[in-house]
Amino acid sequence: MSSDAGSIPAASTIIENKLFKQIKKSFILIIIFSLLPYAFSSAQDIPYARLSTKEHSSFTRVIIELSSLLPFSVEKRASLLFVEIKTNVSLRIRRGPSESPFVDSFSWTIGNDSLTLTIKAKHANFKYDYFTTDDPPQLIIDLSQKAKNPKAIRTIVIDPGHGGLESGTKGKFGTLEKTVTLPISLRLKDFIERNLAYRVVMTREKDVSVTLDNRVAIANNNEADLFISIHANGSRRKNARGSETFFLSLNATDEEARRLAYMENSADELDERIEKEKEDEIKMILWDMAQAAYLQQSSQLAEFMQKELNLLLGTANRGIKQAPFKVLTGVACPAVLVEIAFLSNPVEEKKLLDEGFQSKVARAIYQGLINFIRLYSQE
Repeated sequence: MSSDAGSIPAASTIIENKLFKQIKKSFILIIIFSLLPYAFSSAQDIPYARLSTKEHSSFTRVIIELSSLLPFSVEKRASLLFVEIKTNVSLRIRRGPSESPFVDSFSWTIGNDSLTLTIKAKHANFKYDYFTTDDPPQLIIDLSQKAKNPKAIRTIVIDPGHGGLESGTKGKFGTLEKTVTLPISLRLKDFIERNLAYRVVMTREKDVSVTLDNRVAIANNNEADLFISIHANGSRRKNARGSETFFLSLNATDEEARRLAYMENSADELDERIEKEKEDEIKMILWDMAQAAYLQQSSQLAEFMQKELNLLLGTANRGIKQAPFKVLTGVACPAVLVEIAFLSNPVEEKKLLDEGFQSKVARAIYQGLINFIRLYSQE
């Protein structure tokens, strides 16, 4: 009887078929698992825009957080503010908490190469300012009531602490206070001149010595409407960190503030060693300033700047303090002294040398200035 070879597969053929199927199955699984990370990565890397608002006493802050900073434009038309974000890819739109007595509604429009956010205010009598942050990537827009008679500020004097032979505080890595206060002050000057119609006067624009009396004279001779002195802090405690903002008082808030004022005032007589006529002079200046509401305005200016430094820099809030800084005693206008960070802290010393950090400091002080001006804008 003849056998049919095609009807009964040989054992070797069966084994080969099973082996091929197993290899094929394993190969498919390998491909699937190798592609899974890319699938998840693609889902996570889809560009997004997240909208939220935060209420402040005198303005509403609209925060647009983006997966990355994109080109944008802002335009006001009547009671509407249009924010156009240029992008040729679809953005996932997220809505965070948003309750505002000033803003009526938000809406999105998606175009071919852009996404437009429309902010509808409850009336057309508003103004806006905006800026960006890099980490996280954000477009921040501040909306506030437009004032009919804004505070009459014409001249702002910026005082970069120390300079020349007077180097100020020295950090562990050799950084001198005078070398960080100047670039931050120049950045602040640039922010003000580019965005506000005010005249800015610097007490120094290079590494030169300027006495405390001459700094005061520069402010008064230029009829300063605001005085901002920029410094870097120092402490015996190496872990001391954060910003502090001071305004004038004959009596220091605490012992550390008194010591700091003594160091900044250098060899000038102060506190228990102060001469009687000098004490009377300071008291008279304080009395004059109190009559003109400078102390109250100085306190509020210090508060606004301290809040912005905490918000934008993420540094510890050491609060608003008072101390008898000589550079503030003779200035006939609201005046503050900002200790931006601690050179005595190695971590903050490195930050102070970073140009990006310097720009953030200048931006924070500038934003505090903006908020102060808004407060004193009269209806």
